[in-house]
Amino acid sequence: MRALFIRNVILSVLFLLAILALETGHLSAPARAADATVSIDNFTFEPQRLTVKAGTTVTWVNQDDIPHALASNAKVFKSKALDTDDKFSFTFATPGIYDYFCSMHPHMTGTIVVESGKASAIDQ
Repeated sequence: MRALFIRNVILSVLFLLAILALETGHLSAPARAADATVSIDNFTFEPQRLTVKAGTTVTWVNQDDIPHALASNAKVFKSKALDTDDKFSFTFATPGIYDYFCSMHPHMTGTIVVESGKASAIDQ
């Protein structure tokens, strides 16, 4: 009988601690994927090859003095023309290799490698 009482007290305390943790934000949703940035400058993508985890949002920022536009070779994503300081973002949900280019300057190319697993940006 005493063991049952102790077990119930322990369960009640654990329940109250869980509610307290939820209320104070100590228990939260799983971490969101890390974000990554690719700079566009001097007719290049930097980094030219970027490895990220699935769920990562990649943002391209045009730091060049002229417009650029992104397009994936497989037509998975495509941006409008990006003027200086404009940005374009795309979230990579599916693992794979995503080659892309500037549709205004096709010699400009880059690659996003998306791996499965928890997200964190890794430059290569």
